[in-house]
Amino acid sequence: MRLKKLAVTALSTIMCLSIIGCSSKNSGKADAGEKDQIVYASTKDIRDINPHLYSGEMAAQNMVFESLVKNTDDGVEPWLAKSWDISEDGKEYIFYLRDDVTFTDGEKFNAEAVKMNFDAIIENVERHNWLDLVNEIEITEVVDEYTFKLTLEHPYYPTLEELALTRPFRMLSPNCFIDGSTKDGVNGYIGTGPWVLSEHKEDQYSIFIANENYYGEKPKVSSIKWNVMTDHQTILLALEKGEIDLIFGSDGDMIDLDTFVALEEQGKYETQMSEPVASRAILLNSNKEITGDVKVRQALQYAVDKETISDGVLNGTETVADTLMAKSVPYCDIDLEVRSYDVDKANSLLEEAGWILGDDGYRYKDGNKCSMTIYYNSDNAQEGTISEYLQSDFKAVGVELKVVGEEKQSFLDRQKSGDFDLQYSLSWGTPYDPQSYVSSFRIPAHGDYQAQLGMDKKEWLDETITNLMIESDEETRTEMYKEVFTYLHEQSVYIPLTYSRTKAVHVPNLKGVTFNPSQYEIPFEKMYFEAK
Repeated sequence: MRLKKLAVTALSTIMCLSIIGCSSKNSGKADAGEKDQIVYASTKDIRDINPHLYSGEMAAQNMVFESLVKNTDDGVEPWLAKSWDISEDGKEYIFYLRDDVTFTDGEKFNAEAVKMNFDAIIENVERHNWLDLVNEIEITEVVDEYTFKLTLEHPYYPTLEELALTRPFRMLSPNCFIDGSTKDGVNGYIGTGPWVLSEHKEDQYSIFIANENYYGEKPKVSSIKWNVMTDHQTILLALEKGEIDLIFGSDGDMIDLDTFVALEEQGKYETQMSEPVASRAILLNSNKEITGDVKVRQALQYAVDKETISDGVLNGTETVADTLMAKSVPYCDIDLEVRSYDVDKANSLLEEAGWILGDDGYRYKDGNKCSMTIYYNSDNAQEGTISEYLQSDFKAVGVELKVVGEEKQSFLDRQKSGDFDLQYSLSWGTPYDPQSYVSSFRIPAHGDYQAQLGMDKKEWLDETITNLMIESDEETRTEMYKEVFTYLHEQSVYIPLTYSRTKAVHVPNLKGVTFNPSQYEIPFEKMYFEAK
């Protein structure tokens, strides 16, 4: 019944769009041979894109600011640094910088600018301590005009991967610093990247123009218009009327997968989907009364029909996740017990935990009802639909699940406070998984930390994560990761659902639409319009 309802909803939406499209006499779409601006629709404004902070949209930060190295499908490659040397003990990194780069305000890019950026980041170490690299930096040094040296306290194996992340190790023009600092704000968004932010109307749109003096391969269009459209239906209508060219996103904030598949079947637009990039899961708070019982958490693992969620909500586009991390993720090829949908097993574990089924179909213990609440980002229709599936699955084993959608910032604040029974979790994907994602487990600012707080060995877990990050022996590090993921699996603080993918929908004449390793980046510089 639920599958049929979803299909009808998607069909109705697309039929409505088609009717609007057919009745429009003038779509407003420019001739393909003349069009030189990509119009991208986003539910979110770019906000403050200071690359040393976290309040701005990562895709926008990635357009303007660059790092010393970059993550690619083939590993870490040069970017602003043309090469580097690493000492035998793994503590010293010497970067040989490009000498043909300037910031878009004309300021020279050199080792002094690199040191200034690194020092500003380190000054705000408490904000960045989710990323262990910041904690490990001991000395930043200008060797000569185009040589920069980084010295660490310990050998830290993901150094290059973390230097390449969208934030915080991106280079900002020294002219943008305020009293030599960036932690309290900047007076401009000037980088070395292929795009320049030329206009920003808060909660309306932003215009990025191509950097004419870019040292690398220049963008193939002259500008990007980032249109803010908070409503999903508005985005779809704008696509049909030719007002936007591209929808691109890693989760359901832009469009849900039901609509994505319907658009794909319609055949009017190009649709693309990346390889699996991240893990979609439900956090079970071990620091709450009911979900604090490991048997209850284990029971809920068996209560969820993941196959139906994968097929019914996600239209079979995402594979079911048996474990938190896919086996293809580095260090995660671990043999762990698969917990498949099993109502009898779930009921048995709840009985063992002392929750007895009442006449009303719900379970009770010491006079208290087995009732819990799941919170989700109300901007994400996908999460809302999955919540309804979970509600039905839990009811089948006598557990009441209340579903509450919240504005995104409230949802994120709840993660940080730990004031939740269940909440959505999406791992950070390539290239953050597993090292950066696991590193964040130790920081109270994330829902993972809060959900894990009630576990008996939380202190051991955090200490093990700290030690594995600086473990130089590959075999030992592999074993430590195995211990971490095995313990988390046994404690059942995550219900793995599926492995997510980044999606793109665009007009047919927009070419070069591809995916970067990170789900948070949009490679606009590769895109162009095909002339008639």
